[in-house]
Amino acid sequence: MKLENLLSQKRSSILKGWLDNILETYPAYSNRFLKKQKDQFANPIRYTFEEEIKKLYDELVRDTELNVNSISPVLDKMIRIRAVQDFSASQAVAFIFLLKEVIREEIGEEVREDELEFELLSFESRIDDMALVAFDVYMGCREEIYKIRANQAKNHVSGLLRRAGLTSEIPEWDSYPDAENDNHQVIS
Repeated sequence: MKLENLLSQKRSSILKGWLDNILETYPAYSNRFLKKQKDQFANPIRYTFEEEIKKLYDELVRDTELNVNSISPVLDKMIRIRAVQDFSASQAVAFIFLLKEVIREEIGEEVREDELEFELLSFESRIDDMALVAFDVYMGCREEIYKIRANQAKNHVSGLLRRAGLTSEIPEWDSYPDAENDNHQVIS
């Protein structure tokens, strides 16, 4: 049996295990809520992860080469959530590596019996590649957050200066005194 077939057969149990492991990365008080509340409107974090890991998993199983253009938007939805939470960069993308653990638990025995170790290593290499893409996405999200915070600080300071009367408008001026005539003379 090929690894792809095995991964397809065990898809639902692997996805369930992966989601459970992702939710375990949250603090205990959040974890209980995330696991218990399954309504997409009451718990959009769980819903987002549940839906997006299906797409990531299917992409990993389907192709031998990772399609960055198709997984980046999927990862973006998940990473944006973790980028604004109290996760370090490594913690924010670590959920990708949790898939390896789940796969080894679910199909490890079959992999050994059918001598699919090489195929599994190749598959795990694609998971590693996905984690690298996730890190790039995370850095992009953090960059956006820093820009937003910098703009907020700039606007706040600007507002304070205006209210204190410490700003003035700079009059506009032309670099050429005779700009209306467009008769600029070059001095050499």
